[in-house]
This record gives sequence, structure tokens and C-alpha cells, in this order.
Amino acid sequence: MATTGTPGNITQAHSTGTKGGIGESTLRPDGTLKVTGEFAYSSDMWHEDMLWGHTLRSTVAHAEIRSIDTSEALATSGVYAVLTYDDLPAAMKNYGLEIKDTPVLAHGKVRHHGEPVALVAADHPETARRAAAKIRIDYVDLPVVTDEVSATAPGAPLVHENRDDHHMAHAPHPNIVHRQPIVRGDANAAAARADVIVSGEYVFGMQDQAFLGPESGLAVPAEDGGVDLYIATQWLHSDLGQIAPVLGLPEEKIRMTLAGVGGAFGGREDLSMQIHACLLALRTGKPVKIVYNRFESFFGHVHRHPAKLWYEHGATRDGRLTHMRCRIVLDGGAYASASPAVVGNASSLAVGPYVIDDVDIEALALYTNNPPCGAMRGFGAVQACFAYEAQMDKLAAKLDMDPVELRRLNAMEQGSVLPTGQVVDSPAPVAELLRRVKAMPMPPEQQWVTTEGADVRALPGGLSNTTHGEGVVRGVGYAVGLKNVGFSEGFDDYSTARVRLEVLAGQPVVTVHTAMAEVGQGGVTVHAQIARTELGVTQVTIHPADTQVGSAGSTSASRQTYVTGGAVKNACEAVREKALELGRVRFGTYHPAWATAELLLEGGKVVTDGGEVLANLADVLGTDAIDLELEWRHRPTEPFHPHTGQGNGHVQYSFAAHRAVVEVDTELGLVKVVELACAQDVGKALNPLSVLGQIQGGTTQGLGVAVMEEILVDPKTAKVRNPSFTDYLIPTILDTPTIPVDVLELADEHAPYGLRGIGEAPTLSSTPAVLSAIRAATGLELNRTPVRPEHLTGTSPTS
Repeated sequence: MATTGTPGNITQAHSTGTKGGIGESTLRPDGTLKVTGEFAYSSDMWHEDMLWGHTLRSTVAHAEIRSIDTSEALATSGVYAVLTYDDLPAAMKNYGLEIKDTPVLAHGKVRHHGEPVALVAADHPETARRAAAKIRIDYVDLPVVTDEVSATAPGAPLVHENRDDHHMAHAPHPNIVHRQPIVRGDANAAAARADVIVSGEYVFGMQDQAFLGPESGLAVPAEDGGVDLYIATQWLHSDLGQIAPVLGLPEEKIRMTLAGVGGAFGGREDLSMQIHACLLALRTGKPVKIVYNRFESFFGHVHRHPAKLWYEHGATRDGRLTHMRCRIVLDGGAYASASPAVVGNASSLAVGPYVIDDVDIEALALYTNNPPCGAMRGFGAVQACFAYEAQMDKLAAKLDMDPVELRRLNAMEQGSVLPTGQVVDSPAPVAELLRRVKAMPMPPEQQWVTTEGADVRALPGGLSNTTHGEGVVRGVGYAVGLKNVGFSEGFDDYSTARVRLEVLAGQPVVTVHTAMAEVGQGGVTVHAQIARTELGVTQVTIHPADTQVGSAGSTSASRQTYVTGGAVKNACEAVREKALELGRVRFGTYHPAWATAELLLEGGKVVTDGGEVLANLADVLGTDAIDLELEWRHRPTEPFHPHTGQGNGHVQYSFAAHRAVVEVDTELGLVKVVELACAQDVGKALNPLSVLGQIQGGTTQGLGVAVMEEILVDPKTAKVRNPSFTDYLIPTILDTPTIPVDVLELADEHAPYGLRGIGEAPTLSSTPAVLSAIRAATGLELNRTPVRPEHLTGTSPTS
């Protein structure tokens, strides 16, 4: 194939004396390529004979499609194909992660602003765009459903008629995707015993993943009637399972290879242009590349569920929590995506890292005509954490207690029972994390003061030079969060790894082949570290991720190091045993230790556990290669009971605590986050530098939703108002504070190396910590994210 920029093997070699195994801060093999601009992202893919694909999207949120006229577009010079719903080749027209309710192309009606309606392939991207603009669609507007009231009102328009998915049996209304109650103890009786009760209503805005590399990929038709797809995604095999039925092809005729991914954060769990590119390639017989621009990217992937949350907590006078009641309403938008799982997380983690025996919880997700929402870092737990942590501060104030001490008093620990009835059977150092983060040194007061006067860069407003310190007040806030790791509720969560050990150029080398999507989490680095540790070989090659090996599951839910790392470890252990068996056959008669000692592979040699060298690994292998592909599963989980929510639904938990220090210009409503300190238990830091990066990155993403990030949707038309990085603001380095991190390593005996998934937990607690600090600075209640200037200056009804 004449493509350039296709993924290549990543080979990592280490200098003498650097083992590069687990526990070391081995540098990323793709890091230098990325910062020097040499890394091939999916948008860099190229074929000498390729066409460009373009998607025509709905300009309205809910409408009947009366007709589509493509004649003028087809007649445009340079256009090779124009496709609509009628051109889909198979009986299956929809796709979806759990519920296949998402049309490949709209049919009969559109359900959200920006929904794909038609496709164009042309010899130039601008030609494709102009031809798409010539497609005439006759829409008849339908009433929009935008919130719980309009979705569940008597006679409300149904977003999806004739639902038959398995969640429908327990959904009280067809516009409710999924509902999960959790009931334990007697919350009413406990409330009667409470000395104090606090309640609050909270609003969590719609956040975008804002990955920097937009959706893009290249589909190449093959001679066997199939297609090769190079794509940036989070889960190759999940994509494959959704693509094949729609194309009407067996899965073996669709060969997928991971292209360079420029960030994901959950936004690439759902399909975007995968099927569209394949359809155009198969129709035209030519390679087709599609690259979304930034505007289209906001419509091309799901977002974080916005939510409305109502919470009530009670406590005794000494601060012991008596009960909790809550109701969480998540807006899933037009299509289900991951909404059922988000509901499961929001409900089962709604109580947070606290011990409360009597709870009454309800969480649900709506179908509306708003943009579809699905997976995003923190996945349901983020919204709940924002609310229950605000409640902790409110309760502490009413009890006149230190808010950290209130949290520590009620903190869960190993052996605690969750509202789902599940016993926490690994370390849960919630109180210790709070103690540590509170003990970290505070940043200096008035840190903007220098010997030369005020450094405005360190003040709210920064280089806008809006204040020299007048009207600026400081606040400190704390929060702690609880997140599950891995897929839950009975999902068969496994991964596959193929490991090959052989001698090349006289040296033993290892090749690790998985379908794991490297989206920036550093898995390619960790896999090499695991292989070095288990096989004692310096040079490890990471094979490009593709569907020629078994599924690795999704790069999400903080699971890849746990599950695919476990698969790599498992496969390496099996390869090691094969190598030792080979050594026993070839050299066992020369030394009794081959049969009697515990043998290891270290530094390219076979050694005893006492350090005696028995043979060179290269001599043991000779011309033989050991090549094994194995699956690995973590402990099983089970679904939550549909009425009580009881069940061992999760396999592992992660915990993080934050302390935020903010300064607020109370006159202009501007916020400067001075510091966001974090303490997190990671079980085992396989790569300490990468752990630090994950915690700091997740913390910054939580800061974004606290003070700036929100997709704005017009409540009357359900149209997105700000699909650009001009109007949707994300933190830059100038907005990012110092983030000191204190890492605990309390091993989880059930996990490989004792590790604990780390990617999501810091995103939970950073947001409520910032809000808590702003409340402390201003005395305002502030029950929504993000906080905007008008909320701080008293000029907004939601302030």
C-alpha cells in the first residue's frame, strides 16, 4: 500500500545499566516524535490515489425529513459519490455501544443538531464540502425535548418510537434511557434520627473531551471485497463489531489498524466517521480519507452528560452521617451511547467515599434532542462527586466542624460496605489521603507581590491587567472522590496479548502485540516495562495495534494498565515458562539448578533466585521463537439489581483527594486557581513519571469544568451555541496552577503488581475542590459548574 505515515513498530532499547522495568520512569517512545512534529497522527494518513469524504449534517435538532435531493451535488465536477440512508448496503442501518439506536445516516427524521444526513466523496476536500452544500433537504420541524420536564410530560414527543431494548422494561417512560435505584437500610427512619439535615440542588454543565486531534481516518478498499481502515479510536474491536453488520461484511474482511490518536478522554468510544469512510471507499473503489475540522468535531463525538442533582444528608451532632437521599438526572441526548453504564456509575458511586448505612438513591438518563452524551473521564462519578462534596461542606458548616475532619470521620476504609452491598476488599485510604493533602505546604499568601510591585500574571485576570490585588480574596477548599476501575455490572472485561520471544542479531528480543489503543495514557511504555521485567530482555518492540490480534477492550475506565497490562504480564509469564522448559531440555543435564531452583530471566540470562547464571537466553532459544497469544480477565462482577441496586458491580476502586487554593477578584468575578494539590493511591506506580502526568492532566481537566468549560445548548432550539475553541474555553498553561502530587502505593492484592487504575480519579475531586475554595473565598453557595463571573458578582439568577 502506498500510504505514508502509517503506524510502525515502536522499538525501545535501553542503554547498558538501565533495566527499564516496572517502577522506573521510562520515557515514552512516542514522546519525542510528538513534540518534534514527526509523529504520524490519523489526520496525517495519505494515499496517492485517495478521495476526500465529507459529511452533511442536520441544521436542526428535531425534524421530519420529507425529501433529500442529491442531483446537483452528484453533478459537481470531481464528485465520485453522494450517499444517503437509501444507499446503505445491509439490513442493519444503526449502530451503538449497547443499544443500536444511532443511524449511520438519518432516516425519516433527525434527532439532534449536527446529525449526519448524507456523505460526499470527491477529489478535493473543498469540492466535497461545496457539493455537500448543494444537497437539498426538506425538513419539517418537530417539537424539541430538552429537559426532564419536556421529556416526561404527558404526551411528550418520543425521541425514539417503538423502543425494544432491554432497559425499556425498567424505564418509567420511553424518553428515559435507563433508571437505576439503590436502596439500602431505611433512609426515612435514619432521617428522623438525624440532628442536622442539609439539602441542595446542583447543576453540572455539559463538558467536551476537547481532544486536540480531530476525528480522522483512511479507508482503503481491498481486492477481496473488504476494506482496510486506519483510524483513531479507543476500542478497535468494538468498532469492528459495529461496522461489519452495517457494511454487510464478515469481520475478517474489515482489517483495522490504530492510527495516531491525538487524545480521546472517552470521546472516541463511539463511532464517528468509521462507517462513513468505509461506505465511500467501497462505493467508489478508491481510498477515502475523512478529517473533521474543529467545528465538526464538536458534533462528531459524544460529550459528558450534563446533570441535575438533588442531595440530602443527615448527621448526628458529632458529625456521623446518618443517611443520604439523592436523585440524579443525566441528559443523554438523542442517542443512548454509554448512558446506561453512566447511570450505573452515578448511582452506585453517588454516596462517594463515605460510610452511610441508610441510603435512597435514584439515577436516570434521559433521551432528549440535545447533543448525544456518553463516555468521558470520570464517567458518571464526576457529576455525583461535585454534588456530594458540596454537601459535605454544607454539612460541616452547619455542624461548625472542620470540613476535612467531617470527611475523615465518615471515610470508608478496607472492609466498608457500599450502598450496593459490596464489601471493599482492598486498601481504601480515604482518611489518609485527606490527611496528606491537608498537610502539604500551602502556597504563600499574596503570591503576586514581588519586590517590583504586583505581578499581574499571578492575579485573577492575568495579563488582562484587571487588578493589582484590590478586591482579591483567597479561599481554600477540599474534596475527595471515589471511582470504579474497569468495566462493571457483569461485563466480560478481558484483554488479549501476543508475546513473541526470539533471537535477532544474536540478542534476545521481545515483540508485544495487542489491540490496545494508545490514546496518550502511556500503555506502550508500560507494556515494554512489563516485558522487560518478566522476560529480562532489554529490547522490546511494540507491534502496531490492530484487529489481527484479540480484543484489548477499551482504553477507558482506567482499565488498560490493569487489564491489558495484566494480559501482557500473563503472556510474558507463559513465554518465560516455555523458555525455561526449552532450557531444561537443552541444558538441564549440566547443572542441577535447572531442576531444583527457582529460575528467572534477567539481563538476557537464565539465573537462579540466588543470582547464579545458568545460561544466556540467546543460547537457550537458538533459532526457536516462542510466540503465545493469551487472554486475561479480572475478577467477575455482576449486574445491579434493577429495583434495589444490590450487587458486586465493580472490581476495583480508586481514590484521590484535592486541596484547592484560589484567589477571586470579587469585583469582576475572575478566578485564579493558585494551586491544586493532590494525594492519590495508585497501588503500584509502574511508571512514576507517567503517573504524575496522568494525575496532573486529570486535575487540569477537572479545573476546566469548574471555571470555564461548558457546551451551551439553546433550550428552545436544542442547537449548540459554541462549537469552537473560540467560544468553548479550555485551560491553557496560563490557567494551570502548580499541582503538587503525593502518591501512595498501597497494593491491591487482586491486581497485577498491586496496581490501581489512576486515570480518572483526579478528575473527580479537582472540580469540587475548586468550587469549595471559591465558596470559602466569597461566601456564595455556587451550586453549578462552571462558575462564571456573573455568578460571583451577583448578576446571575443562578449565583
